[in-house]
Amino acid sequence: MNILLIYPEFPDTFWSFKHALEFVRKRAALPPLGLLTVAALLPREWSQRLVDTNARALTKKDLAWADLVFISAMVVQRASARRIIAQCKEAGRKVVAGGPLFNAEHNEFPDVDHFILNEAELTLPDFLKDLAQGRPRRIYSSTAFADLRRTPAPRWELLNLSHYVCMSIQFSRGCPFECDFCNITALLGHRVRIKTSRQIIAELDSLYAQGWHSDVFFVDDNFIGNRHFLKTDLLPALIRWRKAKKGIVFNTETSLNLVEDQTLMEMMVAAGFTKVFIGIETPAEEGLAECGKHQNKNRNMVEDVKRIQRAGLQVQGGFIVGFDSDQPSIFKRQIEFIQKSGIVTAMVGLLQAPPGTRLYERLKKEGRLRGASSGDNADGTTNIIPAMNLEALREGYKEILQHIYSPEHYYKRIRTFLREYKTPKVRQPFRFSHIFVLLRSSYRLGILGRERLQYWKLIFWTQFRRPRLFAEAVTLAIYGYHFRKIFKRHVL
Repeated sequence: MNILLIYPEFPDTFWSFKHALEFVRKRAALPPLGLLTVAALLPREWSQRLVDTNARALTKKDLAWADLVFISAMVVQRASARRIIAQCKEAGRKVVAGGPLFNAEHNEFPDVDHFILNEAELTLPDFLKDLAQGRPRRIYSSTAFADLRRTPAPRWELLNLSHYVCMSIQFSRGCPFECDFCNITALLGHRVRIKTSRQIIAELDSLYAQGWHSDVFFVDDNFIGNRHFLKTDLLPALIRWRKAKKGIVFNTETSLNLVEDQTLMEMMVAAGFTKVFIGIETPAEEGLAECGKHQNKNRNMVEDVKRIQRAGLQVQGGFIVGFDSDQPSIFKRQIEFIQKSGIVTAMVGLLQAPPGTRLYERLKKEGRLRGASSGDNADGTTNIIPAMNLEALREGYKEILQHIYSPEHYYKRIRTFLREYKTPKVRQPFRFSHIFVLLRSSYRLGILGRERLQYWKLIFWTQFRRPRLFAEAVTLAIYGYHFRKIFKRHVL
């Protein structure tokens, strides 16, 4: 049987990095890890091809080859998923769908033939068994949680690695916290389930053997959910693995309480981690209490962020406005926090209520829902009726973005970060492609861009003050170009 795995296109969003990809001549930021894992769960005798529409277009020839189409998507890929499903039906192909979009909205996709919901390790085998017997059902779901120790390694060989900036890998699922706007625990549970160190090393070995010697993103929703295992098993294994390897560096997502464990931070840095995304959400204690973000309460979060950066981990942050407790002063407070903390990559969004969250259920009871969430955390939309006047909320949101991503304040924030950041011991080796990236950024930002004065000030400041962080400075300048494009298109 010929299986075509299709990944829908991401729209132009904060995390797509589409405008930054132009500088490095890549087509996508990350590969479709879910589909690559599904591919590994399918019978090995089946022929498989992958079309990531972020990297190349889906063609009639692709569909003519296929006996069956598998599609996986996140909510933000909704529009592209609809177009692809329509193409498949026009070509007379049956469609099997799974992933977060279809978990939440499978009733909205009548043209899909079969849904593999929840975790594929549990629901896909039943579909395959029924398919072999010629009587597959339309919906397969489960309330159980998969044992990740049985999850196979993704089929990296289906990818053209040269299309991507970063590879992705998964160590754990689940989160011990329960923020009321987040649907992770509803989908994946509170108990943190993990793969073995042997699995992770085998996946990394496979990637390395395929020729990948660059960034790897651990996609875990909270990488430090099982600190004991990290410190006693996985991180020591990664440190040993790195001794014979060059080039690969890691980044991931964690909670702010990482700062409480200096040993853990040091081990992560020694293992090759250089960046962590952390949900800060709001500097207002009332907002943190309202959304159940108790791990961020009663602490000096600006100083916490700086401590993590001094340890050698760049902090990328998520921020939200639109909590019921938010006062008009919240916009200025968010700006001040972001600037003082030196969080350069600051994703600020209006509060949204995804299905399956405690927030969604509360607002549904109160009659305060207004349509579906866009799935884009920073497009200036919301699917709730906020306590604050909606127009005032939007204007305040716009004020935050205009400030933090204006060249003057954005480049100032880069310098704030670089002053604090401990130069990482694990670094990517120099490549000739880095010269071309510098030349493109110098031309696009330093000559054509309205930020040219700030760009050259940063370049010379870094060269004389923090020369070993020169690559980080150029990368962050390029990110700023992307962020300004995004917010100009969607919000400003």
